[in-house]
Amino acid sequence: MDIHIAVEGRHDLAGQIYRQLRAGIIEGRLAGGTQLPSTRDLATQLGVSRKTTLDVFERLLAEGFLNARAGSGTFVAEGLQRLPAERPAHARVAHDALGLHGSSTAARSSARAQPVWSAVPEVLGPQPTLGASFDFIGGITDKSHFPFDVWRRCVNHALRVQSRGRGIYRDAAGEQELRLAIARYLAFSRAVSSNWEDIIVTQGAQHALDLIARVTLRPGDVAVVEDPGYPPARACLTAVGAKVVPVPVDADGLIVSKLPKNARLVYVTPSHQFPLGMPMSLARRVELLEWAQQRDAIIIEDDYDCEYRFEGRPMEPLKSLDRAGLVAYVGTFSKTIFPELRVGYTVPPASLFDTLKKARQIGDWHGCSLTQTALGSFMLNGDFAKHVKRMHKLYAARRACLLAHLQGGLARWFEPIVPTAGIHLAALLKAPLTEAAVIEAARDESIALHGLAPFFVRAKQRPGFIFGYGGIEADHIDAPLTKLAKLMPRVESRT
Repeated sequence: MDIHIAVEGRHDLAGQIYRQLRAGIIEGRLAGGTQLPSTRDLATQLGVSRKTTLDVFERLLAEGFLNARAGSGTFVAEGLQRLPAERPAHARVAHDALGLHGSSTAARSSARAQPVWSAVPEVLGPQPTLGASFDFIGGITDKSHFPFDVWRRCVNHALRVQSRGRGIYRDAAGEQELRLAIARYLAFSRAVSSNWEDIIVTQGAQHALDLIARVTLRPGDVAVVEDPGYPPARACLTAVGAKVVPVPVDADGLIVSKLPKNARLVYVTPSHQFPLGMPMSLARRVELLEWAQQRDAIIIEDDYDCEYRFEGRPMEPLKSLDRAGLVAYVGTFSKTIFPELRVGYTVPPASLFDTLKKARQIGDWHGCSLTQTALGSFMLNGDFAKHVKRMHKLYAARRACLLAHLQGGLARWFEPIVPTAGIHLAALLKAPLTEAAVIEAARDESIALHGLAPFFVRAKQRPGFIFGYGGIEADHIDAPLTKLAKLMPRVESRT
């Protein structure tokens, strides 16, 4: 009997025949033990070369879907009826069932993710605006000033180190050289006292947050985030099943008096509140630590953008004030070097270290030892400190230029929140302007602005913008902001 196979055009003939035969076997339309036409007869039936049908049969034989019996022919393999059944045929489009046009297996699969994932928002990193000549996007660093020649020597050193060893799995907490370098850096620049054995290297700050959330939270536990705050942190805590509660911030940081009494975990950015930029006051830090101690709650301190401080005395990290062992300190090299490096770290409470290391090992065993060894050398040789000092000077010039415009020609429409640190600043819009109107007008002049709205959850929202200066040179700031100042009266007149 002829077997029903539809061939469309002359493109990928072997692939078309293969997919339809395989689908027929998996779906049970070709039962185990069924004899198939010979390759010669099938080629004649379909109007293709015999080589095409030979290639198809050889592939199906190799994959175990067919059996060849010497002198008897080719048969569908037995036992494949035990494959899980697909959704009923009436739920599928006919030609998809035949495997044509790359039918979507995912669309008709019975496999389903846990319901909690339907509540997890998509996490998108900062994306530059296509076609914009001037883009004030936040979270972007300037790689053009990174000492790649020095970095290349560090990588070559790491290659030589690895070439002398055996191919073995490494410590899940990270390479000792890098952990030592991080411990020294934190002690010197952030007054965080730790030994190298206290540090776990991660794939960035987000990875550290995920590890801490997974080992400390049960589904239904209350976790607090700042409002406005960092959307990927909300997404991470939601993904582990926590009940995420946004708590507003004011000029002193997170408002501790508004924390829910049953919170198990609090995520904060005290050194440089994201996205508004103000630091948490010392009084508020002490209040938060007292609150956590009374309730045995965990604090995740994301020391965001702490490296680039432009004025004032550095505030004491929560970790350096913690005497109860409740603060998990998190840092990253995404802003000091670049995000693609994918290296961060956490200094957790001692009571959590072994569990976090175990979770790291279960998740992906350990990070890239080559990158970690190179970064360890880069830091211990003093090159990291030189790079940060050089970038500090460049970013300070950009910040000063940006503030000169926001406090000068743009002061009628913008109220900047002057940060003491970081590579972006927030500026609130003065009423009755809207973010959308300003963004649209700026876009027409090839200027990309990015609003504050995506960072708010429940707190009373004031329209405004993030002005990132990590990815725009100082001498490129004057022109777009001068142009923006000329645009604003027209935007105001339309409102």
